[in-house]
Amino acid sequence: MTALSVNLNKIALLRNSRGRDYPQVVAYGRHLIDLGVQGLTVHPRQDQRHTKDQDVHDLRELVGAFSGVELNVEGYPDERFLQLILATRPHQCTLVPDSPNQLTSDHGWDLHQHFDRIQTLAEQLQSIGVRSSIFLDPDCQQVELAAKTGVDRIELYTEAYANAYADGDYDDIWAQYFEAAQLATSLGLGVNAGHDLDLNNLTEFLTIPHILEVSIGHALTVESLYQGVDIVVKQYLQICANS
Repeated sequence: MTALSVNLNKIALLRNSRGRDYPQVVAYGRHLIDLGVQGLTVHPRQDQRHTKDQDVHDLRELVGAFSGVELNVEGYPDERFLQLILATRPHQCTLVPDSPNQLTSDHGWDLHQHFDRIQTLAEQLQSIGVRSSIFLDPDCQQVELAAKTGVDRIELYTEAYANAYADGDYDDIWAQYFEAAQLATSLGLGVNAGHDLDLNNLTEFLTIPHILEVSIGHALTVESLYQGVDIVVKQYLQICANS
């Protein structure tokens, strides 16, 4: 079964737009846990445009009260971010190669250039008991390098799959993800996935074996506006349970 981790960034963005604590990110996260999700994800960017550093502290306290629910904190590993991880020690830290002004994540790490840095970070995260994951394109050369860095997992960046699925011609790109995921598993890496996965394309994606976790936020939030969060989360959990 694949675990569902809901990204709360859009809830935090909505809160920040009015300058008051409404909707409450922690309360919304608690509701999601009550609905049965297995994880919460946040991406506290440098400009604090949505998730703030304090949210990470508050959410870490929240998930600590529930067995089997994890907090995944993703972001670019600058000094501020690493200090936040050290202070909160989430269950998982997903390293993403974002620039400070980037609108959203749009590529995985190039480990030909950043191998030493990721290797060092993997060692640092292991030393504080935090599972390491890195954002990666479905490139088998990158997967092989990832296994050598010592990270625990990769998160496959799935925008290319989502775009191809929307166009109705996705067999070739799905095959790339299948190959990358299978190679990662054979090399001892756990495999997560995320970015633009939704209720329409998730079932087909999860025919790929051994996907441990999907992180979904933007699509889930938009779908919830139309259908209601309880109904939408129930559908996602069923898809993941059937994987």
